[in-house]
Amino acid sequence: MQVDTQRAVAQALGSGIASTHQLTGGSINNAFAVRLDDQREVFVKTNPGSDPRMFPTEALGLAWLNNAKAIRVPKVLAVSDSANSSPAFLALEFITSASPASDFAEQLGHGLARLHASGADGYGLDHNNFIGTLAQDNAMCATWAEFYGVRRIEPQVRLAVDRGVAPPTWTQTFGSLLTRLPDLVGSEEPPARLHGDLWTGNLHTDDNGSPCIIDPAAYGGHREIDLAMLKLFGTPSERFDRAYNEVLPLAAGASDRVPLYQVYPLLVHANLFGGHYVSAAEQALAHYA
Repeated sequence: MQVDTQRAVAQALGSGIASTHQLTGGSINNAFAVRLDDQREVFVKTNPGSDPRMFPTEALGLAWLNNAKAIRVPKVLAVSDSANSSPAFLALEFITSASPASDFAEQLGHGLARLHASGADGYGLDHNNFIGTLAQDNAMCATWAEFYGVRRIEPQVRLAVDRGVAPPTWTQTFGSLLTRLPDLVGSEEPPARLHGDLWTGNLHTDDNGSPCIIDPAAYGGHREIDLAMLKLFGTPSERFDRAYNEVLPLAAGASDRVPLYQVYPLLVHANLFGGHYVSAAEQALAHYA
């Protein structure tokens, strides 16, 4: 960790730094386990080249999810953007991981259902944020169909075409999907409190082996999109599905809508990584051609 960042972290947390240890596993930010002079251990993320809004909006999302008291979320200790040449960082409580508990799947299903059931003020959020390094527009919409089309699918398609990641025909192809969304998205449920970037890499265990969710791209929306992303980039089990439905049963036809709700994360991955994610997004769309 750079000296100026250490100094800023120490000042924000009110204690000198005894040691730092860089952690592996993240693809966007640098991550450190930091031991303070007062013996506290904290988790610190840094990214000198990040958008100055990235860490503050992540901190807001973590706090918003934590307010539901539904599933463990790391507590925010301090955050700094890169304004005024100050080093950008996000300091969180350090959560020691243990092996998953025998009922991890049930805990995750119950906890995620409680999180979703805690609700949101609308389809969107009171601030924009990021999914990976991509900006995510959370301006409120009156309906979920409008939000999913205008705030999620359309911006990613436009970005993919503008960058040359996808062919110009995507504009028309996905445009036809947008006009049909009101008939495809399912029942207009009350907006759920969503993690927004739910895959196995953002699921951890705490020291009790219980689930802990990290790195959100939070907003209010349809809960099936969180579940669809977890199926896309995770290994949810029948035990998880059963536990989730015990708390918050899914509406009829949810399994048929999984490809629809995988369109957005696949578009995001197409823009971030290209390659086979472009064809994967097209395959998901093909279910509704």
